[in-house]
Amino acid sequence: MTAGAPVELAAMLADLEELVLCESFSADHEALARSADVVGDLGARLLGAAPERIVIEEVTHLRWVFGTPRVLLVGHHDTVWPTGSLRSHPWSVADGVARGPGVLDMKAGLVQMFHALASLPSLDGVCVLVNGDEEVGSPTSQALIEHSARGCAAAFVLEASANGQGALKTARKGTSRYEVVVHGKAAHAGLEPEKGVNAAVEAAHQVLAVAGLAAAVGTADGVNPDSAGSAMGAVTITPTLLVAGSTVNTVPALARISVDVRVPSRAAQDRTDALLRGLTARTPGARLEVLGGSRRPPMEPESSAELFVLAAGIAAELGEEPLRGIAVGGASDGNFTAGVGCPTLDGLGGVGSGAHADSEHVVVDRIVPRTRLLAELIARVPR
Repeated sequence: MTAGAPVELAAMLADLEELVLCESFSADHEALARSADVVGDLGARLLGAAPERIVIEEVTHLRWVFGTPRVLLVGHHDTVWPTGSLRSHPWSVADGVARGPGVLDMKAGLVQMFHALASLPSLDGVCVLVNGDEEVGSPTSQALIEHSARGCAAAFVLEASANGQGALKTARKGTSRYEVVVHGKAAHAGLEPEKGVNAAVEAAHQVLAVAGLAAAVGTADGVNPDSAGSAMGAVTITPTLLVAGSTVNTVPALARISVDVRVPSRAAQDRTDALLRGLTARTPGARLEVLGGSRRPPMEPESSAELFVLAAGIAAELGEEPLRGIAVGGASDGNFTAGVGCPTLDGLGGVGSGAHADSEHVVVDRIVPRTRLLAELIARVPR
């Protein structure tokens, strides 16, 4: 155990380089297993204990538990960058920024987390969970996250900070995914089209109907759908992928519409679900089937309010610029921790911008201050 170890930038950059050079694309399970080895070794060296290695459907997750957990730290080691991306996006540190696949989302966050913990005199009451499938919605780790969060006084999520300036993420929209399946009847498009039921035509009606639902949800939830001033203010219901038909001379018997939903509250999520499941066919003979549902509950502002006040006070004590908290439209594993009632503060990872993009980078001189902020937060949560 390296308890009480100093936070040193050179050591942190060396660890960050090691993580970035070990690629960990979400869909490459062999790469994820190698990444889990590297992350596990880093954690073992800094925390003085080997992790529990949990493999679910070939996806590798890591967990450390010290005593009876009161504080949960959540991170992920998978990235959106396909294996081989290092060739076009090599690791580098220049002009005050570090670059490389996943450096911001969220390998810097992992390094900051481990070094923050190593600087503490005791890890009693801490649980660390690093999953391998956050970028694809955490399908195999959701239950682990929720189980680990229940009963904890705080969950700190090491996703990158917001707005490129270090803002913490104090609220996140909930997400739902649906597929509206249109069942029609096939017929020869030239000889007897009148005998068919055109699923593509019905899908066109449904795309317009789905696109118009957001206003109804906003009104029912007391939210002005036209007020986009806050990232949490607007419900968005977006038809995305549309597939219909089988051949160019056949009346389509089947069509599928994918729908992406983002909501600021559980009430809006429930209302959206009811409206989508209440869609009715407009074309005689057509039948609708609505599949899917909630993926992540919203992380509502109330879940982070007290923790943000604590963080802002610590930042002031450390001589840092005043902390900002903002709501964001994207989801994270913080949605799951907040969803089971655990107070949650997100965006405690690296400061930078360009996540998932060619410009992804971390601002080097913010690494140590963010690490110290996290260490103080962990230490001040009542055990």
